[in-house]
Amino acid sequence: MGEMLAAAVPMVRTLNLEFLEVTSERAVLRLPDQPDFHNHIGGPHAGAMFTLAESASGAIVLKAFGDQLSRAVPLAVRAEIGYKKVAKGPVTATATLGRPVDEVVAELDAGGRPEFPVSIAIQREDEAVTGEMTVVWTLRLNG
Repeated sequence: MGEMLAAAVPMVRTLNLEFLEVTSERAVLRLPDQPDFHNHIGGPHAGAMFTLAESASGAIVLKAFGDQLSRAVPLAVRAEIGYKKVAKGPVTATATLGRPVDEVVAELDAGGRPEFPVSIAIQREDEAVTGEMTVVWTLRLNG
């Protein structure tokens, strides 16, 4: 999954994101501590953390709905992020799917354009949550 996203999404390569775990229920990605992507206080830039979290949400969506890609394309509809604490060093993003896969697929089967949230927690190495994000995704039927 990590190699596929790195090939398809240039920002994944640019930020050197690491894929620690990807299942249809959970995805965990890591942003290494890289001075080139630091902000004015020496931690990861807000845009880098946003990309980390959005990439974790995309990884879980592709894993959960990969078998639907021949007929539908996943698209991010909207995202909201809250920065809670100062982040320093490497950070991880843990994404969880907010609706059961079979429920989303049933809506797609019925001709709908299902929307579903993915919640993401961004954490420092000490496990303190530095940010929380929700990305709402949809599956749009091809054609």
